[in-house]
Amino acid sequence: METNPSNEFLIQFWGVRGSIPSPGSDTVGYGGNTSCVDMRIGGKHLIFDGGTGLRVLGKSLLKQSPIEAYVFFTHYHWDHIQGIPFFFPYFSPQDRFHIHGQVPPEGELMTMERHFKERVLHVNSPVPIADISADLRFHDIVCGEAFQLDDITIETKPLNHPNGAMGYRVSWRGYTAVYCTDTEHLPDRLDENVVHLARDADVFIYDAMYTDAEYHNPKSPKVGWGHSTWQEGVRVAEAAGVKQLVIFHHEPNHSDVFLDDLSHEVLAASPTAVMAKEGLILDVTQAGQ
Repeated sequence: METNPSNEFLIQFWGVRGSIPSPGSDTVGYGGNTSCVDMRIGGKHLIFDGGTGLRVLGKSLLKQSPIEAYVFFTHYHWDHIQGIPFFFPYFSPQDRFHIHGQVPPEGELMTMERHFKERVLHVNSPVPIADISADLRFHDIVCGEAFQLDDITIETKPLNHPNGAMGYRVSWRGYTAVYCTDTEHLPDRLDENVVHLARDADVFIYDAMYTDAEYHNPKSPKVGWGHSTWQEGVRVAEAAGVKQLVIFHHEPNHSDVFLDDLSHEVLAASPTAVMAKEGLILDVTQAGQ
């Protein structure tokens, strides 16, 4: 039976690593590309972050050209923008992209359009970014506010990350997916912003870069690095009533074997949870079943 895209709420993972691409024989199972997630909602493409996984998504979208899609940035560290010069649809004049993001505080009165063209499209790009010919339309987001994309409601909250980051809650027809990466948990309580985003969510994609042991390792602690743990993800998911937790933003040194072993611990603590891997597709309407 063929499905009707106008009735779908699907999430496909194109890049699931954090900090730096990590290709190699010991990471091929989960993938080595950095953050990029595509939500297909009611026939629309909502693309979250432009890490190196964006290149592979772009190759897939070429088959659907002409296309119109909506791009949302959490922040602008390298691992979330490195795929942009290699996103082939940006060089296609028949394609249109609505680009959403928050200008960093140091940007002062800089608009999202100026920030994207002067800073995200870096002068050191190995690709001639001056040749970008797609119809790019820019939208400034005030972090903490909610807005509508036709019948899709998008809420935002600030995350605890160096230079700032923004989490997204995406709701449609009674279903909700949350994209919450590059955030560090608080030492003494659950982060109210994260819990608010995750409340009663069907799918909760969370920055679980470390284990608790790695985070608190006295020889090499990760406190203050801007990332969280899978154990904290479980705690938030339980407190917020989440149906399905997704362990995301894998540490680049975590091999397939390490993540496979970790998955047993995750499932013991949260039986409906899944480990993000490249190519994984989740149906939000069936989350947790």
